[in-house]
Amino acid sequence: MASNTEPLLDADFLKKLERLSIVPRRAFSGRMKGEKRSPKRGTSIEFADYREYVSGDDLRYVDWKAYARLERVFLKLFVEEEDLSIHLLVDASQSMVFGKPFTKFDYARKVAAALGYVGLIRYDRIGVTGFSQALGRRIPALRGRPAVPQLFEYLQTLQPGGGTNLGKALQNYVLRAPSPGVCVVLSDFFDPTWEAGVRALLGRRFQVILLQILDPKEVEPDLLGDLRLVDAETGESREISITPNLLTRYKDALERFCGSLSDMANRHGMDYVRTTTDAPFEDLLLKTLRGAGLLRS
Repeated sequence: MASNTEPLLDADFLKKLERLSIVPRRAFSGRMKGEKRSPKRGTSIEFADYREYVSGDDLRYVDWKAYARLERVFLKLFVEEEDLSIHLLVDASQSMVFGKPFTKFDYARKVAAALGYVGLIRYDRIGVTGFSQALGRRIPALRGRPAVPQLFEYLQTLQPGGGTNLGKALQNYVLRAPSPGVCVVLSDFFDPTWEAGVRALLGRRFQVILLQILDPKEVEPDLLGDLRLVDAETGESREISITPNLLTRYKDALERFCGSLSDMANRHGMDYVRTTTDAPFEDLLLKTLRGAGLLRS
């Protein structure tokens, strides 16, 4: 695992992130002025709609040309721009501590750091939480460039360990989250309760992005012969004879599992992105996520 003293992202890459923003699929109500479209009507320069004037309305927004034509008083409505709530949920269970020299957990933290940085410099509201069997320590929602060190410090000091219970952790997060927004779940999703957790996020009307992170050896294992395999989370062991036929069955099972994530995402309007830790990190952010429409410049 990467050292806690190493920076998660280097300065050159941060400069490349400066031109990006996170794009919501739909408008969310924010708390403060920001750069994202809101479902509310406000006072920006982008026209949205008309409504009839009522006593007390600001006369500066009356459409006098419409009054001259129709002899009725209409008020111009404009798009309200507010901050977007972005929720970054990082799987910190023991199964994520797999891979050399770069673990799935390391990769997840770097992605969370990059997305959080993009949000902060665009004045979005950033929440970041690690989880395993339950939710980990939370920090108050962050906003603005001055909060970048706090975001990076949280991710650098986040410690992995314990089993996984995606269902319980995400259900608890839904109960504690003050407002919905864009929610990015970074995990290998190797837990049978994952669907219950994702459904809880959907029920709260989050825009959900499932970012599955796997190690290359999980996709293409190079094991053969008689081995004793040890579960990273429970410590349980099993002796097994690994043959080419068994590897083929394993790969088929993995593809079916990943397919179930993709299918659920398609059915419910979520985004699903699968990557491996040997995929160039910059490509994931600057090409894959931009190509999927989740980031834009």
